Amino acid sequence: VQLQASGGGLVQPGGSLSLSCAGYGFGDNVYAIGWFRQAPGKEREWVLCINDIKQTTYYLESVKGRFTISRDYIEDTVSLQMNNLKAEDTAVYYCATDMSPICPYDADDGKRFDIWGQGTQVTVSS
Repeated sequence: VQLQASGGGLVQPGGSLSLSCAGYGFGDNVYAIGWFRQAPGKEREWVLCINDIKQTTYYLESVKGRFTISRDYIEDTVSLQMNNLKAEDTAVYYCATDMSPICPYDADDGKRFDIWGQGTQVTVSS
């Protein structure tokens, strides 16, 4: 089983990007998908997650109102729509799962998400 993240790039502050996470080899399993990010020299941050019934859990107050997550079970993809991007959003973004239907309770619980995509770079700069 594997995840593949895509859609990163360079965007100006205030701009938008949409990231996608595609799942392969999961069969008919339904599972939660989370996004986390890591900037150079900084700790990994859990951003948000969507569970099997499409409920969203946010882990960062700073992205509420700007980032939304959605999923398409037909295409087996999860999308992260990022609007009003800021320089502090610059990081490598990863999608992850542990094939359970439940999102992590917090960042520490997120350590159980051990199936990662390869990451996609998001750079917010003028």
